[in-house]
Amino acid sequence: MTEITASGPVPTKHDTDPGFCSSRDNSGPSLPTWARLPINRCNLPAVILGSLTFQRHPTPLALDGVAEFHTDLFELLDRTEDAAERARLFRDYTAAHFCLDHLEDAGFNDHSKKRAKANWLRVLRGWSFDADGREGAVLKGWVESRFGLLPRFHGEPLRDFTSAPYLRYLEMRSAGLYGTNALEAQLDLVYAYSQYEYGRLGVPPRLTLYRGINRIDEHEVLSDDGAHQVVLFNNLVSFTASRERAGEFGDYILEASVPTAKIFFHCGLLPDQLKGEDEHLLIGGAYEVAIRTL
Repeated sequence: MTEITASGPVPTKHDTDPGFCSSRDNSGPSLPTWARLPINRCNLPAVILGSLTFQRHPTPLALDGVAEFHTDLFELLDRTEDAAERARLFRDYTAAHFCLDHLEDAGFNDHSKKRAKANWLRVLRGWSFDADGREGAVLKGWVESRFGLLPRFHGEPLRDFTSAPYLRYLEMRSAGLYGTNALEAQLDLVYAYSQYEYGRLGVPPRLTLYRGINRIDEHEVLSDDGAHQVVLFNNLVSFTASRERAGEFGDYILEASVPTAKIFFHCGLLPDQLKGEDEHLLIGGAYEVAIRTL
């Protein structure tokens, strides 16, 4: 098995790790311990949802308490057949529930309103401009908290919890969350809505998505049998459903069959609010991919 350079220990034999999933040569890695937390706020632990097992045998993911806490929203969506109308209802619900248009009703004053304006929509727009900026740090921190997958890159590789790059990431994440109006709870609802819509639209449990790269060593390769690679992606990563679009970002294309359950958001779910080139924000972990040439 190929070891990862400067990334920590890699499993080299079969063990009882429940995230283990044999690759084509029956020696595939599980999700490494140094890429995950022992606890999360999801119905499956990180070692499972971040593994090859989940990629090949996906099942629905649910964040703790979100569906139960927002029952009114999902009952309203259940009664609505039109997808555009459901998108409008989602926007209206989040605005009302989190007092996004009337922050004083949530207890903010003229001084504190500035930070409270950092809502879910601004965070998603910020990611589209710079995935390694403050909004990107907030989103990666949210994935870490909810799904238990640790970030692997934010401007620089994140390998040592005491290193300057990791401390900068923590500082940006904290600054992005400070004084906001339940921002991570807003992101919880964005994910839940995305998954609800995929179910209503009849989207299959796996989609083929693409990512343009220049070199495979830009990523952490856990194993490589020549035809397929197992790659450990950042805990949140952009893919696209357009092979041609992916080709604009590199000389090679990574092709992966990804669980729909791990798609945090797709711009097409709110087309009048967010513009994008068919970008899918994918929750990371270990994925088997194939490298395609242009």
